[in-house]
This record gives sequence, structure tokens and C-alpha cells, in this order.
Amino acid sequence: MANMMDYLMWRGDLLFEEAGFNEVDNLIFSELIYVDFAGIVPEIEADGGILLKDASEAFFKEHTDEEIEAKVSSTKAAAFLMREMAKTRRFGNVKLSNYVDDVDFKEQSQFCAATAELDDGSIFVMYSGTDNTIVGWRENFNMSFLTETPGQLKAVDYLNRVISPRQKHIRTGGHSKGGNLAVYAAVYCRESIQKRILAVYSNDGPGFTDAMVSGAGYHKMLPKIHTLVPEDSIVGMLLERREPYRVVKSCGSGPLQHDAMTWEVMGGTFLYLDSVAQSSILLDKTLKAWIGKLDDGQKKEFVDTLFAILEEANIKTIDDLANINWKKFMELLKLSSIMEHENQEIIKKTLKLLLEESNRTLKENVIKKRK
Repeated sequence: MANMMDYLMWRGDLLFEEAGFNEVDNLIFSELIYVDFAGIVPEIEADGGILLKDASEAFFKEHTDEEIEAKVSSTKAAAFLMREMAKTRRFGNVKLSNYVDDVDFKEQSQFCAATAELDDGSIFVMYSGTDNTIVGWRENFNMSFLTETPGQLKAVDYLNRVISPRQKHIRTGGHSKGGNLAVYAAVYCRESIQKRILAVYSNDGPGFTDAMVSGAGYHKMLPKIHTLVPEDSIVGMLLERREPYRVVKSCGSGPLQHDAMTWEVMGGTFLYLDSVAQSSILLDKTLKAWIGKLDDGQKKEFVDTLFAILEEANIKTIDDLANINWKKFMELLKLSSIMEHENQEIIKKTLKLLLEESNRTLKENVIKKRK
């Protein structure tokens, strides 16, 4: 099945002036920001920029294919996507600038963004999704009880800093958490910037708290928000949203559909389905019911306890989890068993509630099918 790589062959010879920006371009830029551009793309508010084709050449002088392939994260494909982008007229001369990659363990935040200037004069602000760090994944969990996360605040500040008065046509987007950050930044950035935003893209990004989606700023931005999710979406179903979403066909299965490289493309658009899978609907109902029965204090206690176990076991990246050996796995279990009784109860009660809500949702679904 065709994906973004095939799109580069179909559309790569046409400049943005010749064939306007489309939703697949959005996903390509949202994937591109997963590349580690440290030392390659000029940092935020530094003078100048670098052409994408030159950034790709610099990156592959420092990194081998074997090194990239060895990584566990599905986002490793971004580097190979960039290499193909660099070969095209459409993307090769895109200018990249204002790179930020900020991981702050103290405030539990992981933030990465960059700006792309296209040949038609428009700007695409790219926000990265969760990287390979555990602190990045913890920030996703924190979204369930924090009105605003450090990453969201940084996303707003970034947009306010990098957009100049001369830039009239602005788009922003991201994949996974990056989509959440793009929407949040568009809602809370300066009004003078909001007026120039053409579109905001959330590609299987999680939603927000009730307070966020009930606000006037969010509703004002709604017409410009484009939300895309795969059929078996998990991340994109989390938390609350008010904007409609479109369902993209994926060649992956289950959680693997979160990988944007599995999304199926035809020409300048995606292959769409009528709705998400029943399993995604059930999961959405289960998680919302589960989270709805926990107050913010209980959510925080659960997240703090869960990640305390990982921290004590020196699990800092997804690679650490994926490559954990038997000895380290036993250490995790040991840590869990010697936790304070109060914290053990938090984990047990919260997971028990999740199981109860899962069973209840499944029973309700069975009853509906029988009617």
C-alpha cells in the first residue's frame, strides 16, 4: 500500500507554488520533526536557516543507516523520509530554522519544534510528538490532570517568538503529542498570529481537559483544526475534543497504526474510512469512564507512583524498556513489592477500577449487539 514515501515520488517534482499544500504535506512535516537536528538546524532566533537537502546531508554524515535502524522507536523512519524529501524539488529547498529540543526532567517536560519555510512563502511550524524518553511519556500522562503542561506553555511561547509580522500564511501541526501542542499553541498564541493561521493539524494527537475544550479560544479556532486518526486509534482517542475527526486507513494493525508511516496515501490525500474500529470506540469509552471516576489528586498519585518505579529502576528511555533483561525486570518487580503500602494500594485500586470499567463497557457492547 502507498504511504508518504510513494507520495514523494508522485508529487515531489512539483513546487508548492505549482501544487498547493495538502494534508499529506502536513503529515510529512509532522514526521520530519522527529529527526535529531541538534547542531544542524539553527536554534531558535538564531540568524538564518538551512535547506532541507543540506540538513539531510549533514545528518547522514554523522549517522549510519545501521545506527538508525537499531533504535526501537517507530519514529526512526523520519530520517529515511528526510533523505527522500531531500531528493525532491518540492521539499529539497525548504528552509529549516528555529530548532528547539528541550528535555527537562525536573519539570517533567519534553519539547521539540522547528520552522519550515516553503517556496510559496508560507510557514509550517512543526511540533514533535513524544520522543524516546520516559519523561516525554510521563508528560502525556500528566495531561490527564493538568490544565496546562510545561510543554503546552512552551508551544505557545515558541509560536509567539518565531512568527514575524511579515509571515502572512501560517500552518502548524504535529503527530501524537505534537498535534496536541500545535492545537494548544494556536488557541493561546497572540491574536495577531491567530488571524494569519490557515490550518492546524493534529495527527492522532490526544485531546484536552474539559476546561480547555469548553473555552472560548478553543471554539474560535475550531474551524481551522484538522484532526486525523487511524482506524485503530488509541492515542488520538484520549481525553476530550470538540472538533470532528477523519479516519485514515492504515496498513498496520492495532497500536502499530499510530506509526504515521503506515497511513495509506492516494495522490495528494489519504484513503479514508467511515469510522474508527469498534475496539477503538470501546477503548475510548473505557478510558473516559475510568479517568472520569478519578479526581485530579488520584490521577497524579497514580502517575507519580507508576513513574517512580521506572525511575528507581533507572529506566530512562523506551529503548531501556524494550531491551530490559530478565535481571532488570526482576528488579522492577522487587521495587514494586517494597513500595510503601499506601502507594501499592494506589496502583492496585486504580488498575482494578480500569479493569471494572473495561468489563462494564464490554458487557454493554454485547447487550447492544443482541438487540
